[in-house]
Amino acid sequence: MGESPVREGYAGTGPGAITPDGCAVELYRRLAVGEEPDVIASVAPAGADILELGCGAGRVTHPLVERGFTVTAVDESPQMLEQIVGARTVRSPIETLDLGAERFDVVLLGSFLVHAGDHRVRDGMLRVCRRHVKDDGIVLIQREGVAHRSGLPWERVDRSGCRIRIVSVEPVGDGVRSVRAEYDFGDARWTQTFLSRELSDDQLAGHLEAAGLTVDRTLTDDGTWLLARPTS
Repeated sequence: MGESPVREGYAGTGPGAITPDGCAVELYRRLAVGEEPDVIASVAPAGADILELGCGAGRVTHPLVERGFTVTAVDESPQMLEQIVGARTVRSPIETLDLGAERFDVVLLGSFLVHAGDHRVRDGMLRVCRRHVKDDGIVLIQREGVAHRSGLPWERVDRSGCRIRIVSVEPVGDGVRSVRAEYDFGDARWTQTFLSRELSDDQLAGHLEAAGLTVDRTLTDDGTWLLARPTS
């Protein structure tokens, strides 16, 4: 499988390899992990088999492996997958992933991927989540919070020391926005432009239902992490 082309509406600049969705491999190798492993571990059965969709450079993968989970890490970038240690890796776009009869205790769709600008991509991702989760398993989805849609530009300093800044959010039609982010470590700087579709609670619930999933509950006070279960 050759290198995937950059997706339309996505771009990235800065040192090192850039993935099809504009992410810089070296940037994501440097960034610190946040609360994700704690959120996942709070609901995942001990030693669970986890399918991580869009693993990137392993910011979440590696802490999960360290906690005793068995992780299958999926990404379409070979350079990202080269950073993964201690987990099985699969190279594939998320929306077309097919692992046959394999089913997992937990399927993880983080990094706000559910907000993909293309309806076909998002709906494909959710169908993949349902297809690969056990009937009694769970799907964990990370969605945007209010802070990602208002008060722009905004910035924060990552625990790695990186200054992350959302510079602009511009409507491009059909409810989709073009988002430009900057990442500054001092010794290196990256940018990423990507497409994001805002989803109301009802819209997200509808897309989940169409894929055979339903929201069971939110896992964080800001509402950004959802636990969904199979319905069919």
